[in-house]
Amino acid sequence: QMQPVESGGGLVQAGGSLRLSCAVPGSMFSINAMGWYRQAPGNQRELVATITSGGTTTYADSVKGRFTISRDNAKNTVYLQMNSLKPEDTAAYYCNVKRKVLSAQIDYWGQGTQVTVSS
Repeated sequence: QMQPVESGGGLVQAGGSLRLSCAVPGSMFSINAMGWYRQAPGNQRELVATITSGGTTTYADSVKGRFTISRDNAKNTVYLQMNSLKPEDTAAYYCNVKRKVLSAQIDYWGQGTQVTVSS
């Protein structure tokens, strides 16, 4: 089973913080990139943040300066630290793992964790 598993979602007041965790099965060395996406009801899934195997990070403009993606290879875990949360951050958050398989790349998705920010 190569599906990543998210945790850490919940209900928080605006201005608060949450840290999401994603447990990644298998070897971290065959991973090209990992990331967090989110989807609010009625909206398309959107990229929040990514981190490559080389450690390069990218963020959606809406979360820059507030969210930080990081990874711990020893724990096979990728994190999303979310500060200064806003009601518009409310969504289901999904972990994505892009894994090298021979000459191809396969995307693995977690089942998501709900983040709700109250005003």
